[in-house]
Amino acid sequence: MSLIPSIPENTPHILVFGMGGTIAGLAPNPEETPLQYQAGQVGVDALVSHIQSAIPGGIQLVSQQLANINSRNLLDADLTLLGQSVKEALVDDAVKGIVITHGTDTIEETGLFLQAICGKLAHTQAKRVILTGAMLPSNALGADGPSNLLDALRWASTSIENCPGGIYAVMDGRGCMAMDLAKRHATALNAPLQNSPSSSVGLINPSWLSGVKAVQHAWNEDLPIPQEGEWPWVEILTSHAGARPETVAQWLKSDVQGLVVAGSGQGGFHDAWAEPFKKAMAQGIALVRTTRTGAGTTLPNIPELDAPGCRASGVLSAPRARIALQLALNAAKQSNLAGKPLTWQDFFARIADLPEIR
Repeated sequence: MSLIPSIPENTPHILVFGMGGTIAGLAPNPEETPLQYQAGQVGVDALVSHIQSAIPGGIQLVSQQLANINSRNLLDADLTLLGQSVKEALVDDAVKGIVITHGTDTIEETGLFLQAICGKLAHTQAKRVILTGAMLPSNALGADGPSNLLDALRWASTSIENCPGGIYAVMDGRGCMAMDLAKRHATALNAPLQNSPSSSVGLINPSWLSGVKAVQHAWNEDLPIPQEGEWPWVEILTSHAGARPETVAQWLKSDVQGLVVAGSGQGGFHDAWAEPFKKAMAQGIALVRTTRTGAGTTLPNIPELDAPGCRASGVLSAPRARIALQLALNAAKQSNLAGKPLTWQDFFARIADLPEIR
């Protein structure tokens, strides 16, 4: 753990966790080809030091490097470490807020994960956890990382009356609940927030804030963090023209525990998959339907009735639905071990059926 600058132990501070990503990336030839770069090359200390002079006075910072990777390579073990680290920080009286620098490719998975495992804790502790990243590497002309990080630090440290404690994300001058992140553009600077309900980080939108409070009121209990090596195996399948039953059937011979179907339109899937999906559910494989369109809500029993082992994803994209299903399967296992059996559908509903912010 690094102090920037050195501060006495137990001094109130904002904790910055580094996970890598484009914000920590370097391009060999940034002037001509800034999008040809390696992610996760710059340490979080350097990222914070770069904006030190712009940080408002009175804000003390502590940084910790948890990972320095291209986020497309994010592992279950990385999420376990991050989740445990954030929960420990939330109950540390010296930590007044948390910022996480992260790659944008999988930031939506991490946002959903953090909401599910410590959204209630962050709210009750009245602390903000802010995810941020960048679309341009750190040495690119006009790199967006410094301004995003500065906005995240400001939002993590400002008066709690402006926005309650919880799990948020900041990109390109706007903020949203981290569970609403969904990367919808390959290169736009606001890609992770492009279609997400959000607010300016400078002036909180009252309508958005009202929706945030409704979600937080409905989120009653955090889910357990799967330990490293205990994450349920869940895969994503995309329905498409010419789909073959073998695509699903091959998974029946594996140890997969859940399948998320990125379906066409309102979450429907090719008729060729109907029979193998029935066999999958009969084997106890959990099935969640979502849409491959990139926006909109996947509703239950539309366009056809859902089988008992199938669940619609609501507003969750396929990557977020996969994380939600993993956490739901793990929580159901833990509840059974504790003698208080609930189904994976019970836990999945806690995540998928929250009020929708518009």
